[in-house]
Amino acid sequence: MARSVEPLPADRRRLGGVDRVKRAALFRGLTATLVGLGLAASLLAPSALAAKAKPKAVTPLLPRPTETAAPATPALAPAVAPKPAPANPGPARQTVPVAPATASNAGPTRQAAPTPPALPTNAAASAVKFPEAFAKLYYQPTPKPEYPGNPRREVRGLYLTLYTASSSKSLNEVLQVVDGTAINALVIDVKDDAGNLIHHSAAAEKYNPKANDKAPLKDLAAFVKRLRDRKIYTIARVVTFKDPVYAETHHERAIVYRQNGKLFRSRDGLAWGSPYDPEYRAYNLAVAKEAALAGFNEIQFDYVRFPEIAKDSAINYRDRGRQTKSQSIQSFLFEARRELSPLHVYLSADVFGLISATRDDMRIGQYWEAISNATDFISPMAYPSHYAPGTYGLSVPDLYPYELMSRTTRDALKRNRNLATPAAIRPWIQAFTAKWLRKYRHYGVPEIKAQIKALKENGLTSYLVWNPNNRYGDQAAAFK
Repeated sequence: MARSVEPLPADRRRLGGVDRVKRAALFRGLTATLVGLGLAASLLAPSALAAKAKPKAVTPLLPRPTETAAPATPALAPAVAPKPAPANPGPARQTVPVAPATASNAGPTRQAAPTPPALPTNAAASAVKFPEAFAKLYYQPTPKPEYPGNPRREVRGLYLTLYTASSSKSLNEVLQVVDGTAINALVIDVKDDAGNLIHHSAAAEKYNPKANDKAPLKDLAAFVKRLRDRKIYTIARVVTFKDPVYAETHHERAIVYRQNGKLFRSRDGLAWGSPYDPEYRAYNLAVAKEAALAGFNEIQFDYVRFPEIAKDSAINYRDRGRQTKSQSIQSFLFEARRELSPLHVYLSADVFGLISATRDDMRIGQYWEAISNATDFISPMAYPSHYAPGTYGLSVPDLYPYELMSRTTRDALKRNRNLATPAAIRPWIQAFTAKWLRKYRHYGVPEIKAQIKALKENGLTSYLVWNPNNRYGDQAAAFK
């Protein structure tokens, strides 16, 4: 049964903000489906817990490091990498990580990157044996330097749609929250869920002209400079493979049904480009590079995955049989690292919160270690409302913001220990009320604080806040 979502005010009734809240119901349906398929049986054992009952333990998903031998060098090893990282080029179609010692195209205000230091060793990580279906992904140490003029920092960020960001009134309301709290970062839609862009883009002119039709900003660099002058860390959100504008104008490159050739649309009605398609990948990377050159500190890829599809055999993903889904996603992220590193911006990816606790990639191409190894920051969308009843032994996860965030974070930290150079974990926290649920909890200051407390108790001090309405004034006390 379809869930309803509280409507946005007229000036913010935009697809980009509403969609990600609506997909909470879709995600809960997916986890319920996984239970039925037995793909996450060890995790999602239902339990009728009382309010104060302790959640049940989850069976470890990967073998302990001492139990197995080190895997062979995978097929996605870098073609060029500084020592001591191994060199073992994969198939020609795969794009692999390169960490340059200098930058030849750093933009007008960027300085050359220093030679990266020796990579860390991690005996425990080198002893991990990954499941056979994911053994050929690249897990070897990956250079992740700190860039001059763009130091790594603790980040406490709020999400903004491109419409909020381009409205002086709405943006000023958000900046008032930033000025009065510990918030020091903004995640801003550069390319949103509908495929629209925040500014007129040369990349879109080349690959996807229609995406420029609704661009509200004339000067992206001036906009970013205004924020950075206020010491705000800027993150460019690029919705990657869900893109109805591109799919509808490039039908031959989109994900379609095999039987009739019609566009595949997810349950929100939006069409998808193919993660396998080199031209579509190039478009997304070009959009990201424009954001980097405009001065953003970080590029965040969202929807960097395949859509949730129950029956793959019914779908034409436009693949040529040379990569699995997880290989396609990881190779895209390493390609992004190669393109963006000379511009001295950090690379991050949003993933399903449940990815940290599943044995596989949930058939969407998101395998925790593969993405963590390729990025600087990984952001699990650990919204309690997204989890099916019984997850982590919580009867209704939305009622337990602290418990859910704590368990998800512990799983994520455990998975990161399988890598020598994992991404820093920076979760998304829930700052909206899931009124479409039969049983839900109002999410205000106490619920937001509970999630932040769970992160701090697990050693994490950075987080991102998702409120699709972008109205954070009533929640500001949670961030002080």
